[in-house]
Amino acid sequence: MSEQDDIEREFDLKWAESAEHKEPSARARMLAARWKDNPPGPVPFRADPDHVASRRRSSWVSTAVVLGCVAAVIVLLGYLNFRAPY
Repeated sequence: MSEQDDIEREFDLKWAESAEHKEPSARARMLAARWKDNPPGPVPFRADPDHVASRRRSSWVSTAVVLGCVAAVIVLLGYLNFRAPY
């Protein structure tokens, strides 16, 4: 590209960014059209406490399962190493 093309391109970018009215994105237009006929329902800011409590219990269960598997692998490797003839 020549220097003249760079200057013209820079001018075009400045001109485009300084536009007073900017068209919304395609997704914004699609959501506006969809919500015009069927607006979304209210969404609470925080989740229900029951949902959070059940997730907290499942995280403890998954942590216990992972730690149990790691302990089982360590014990198995120690047992195999102990029984291996030198």
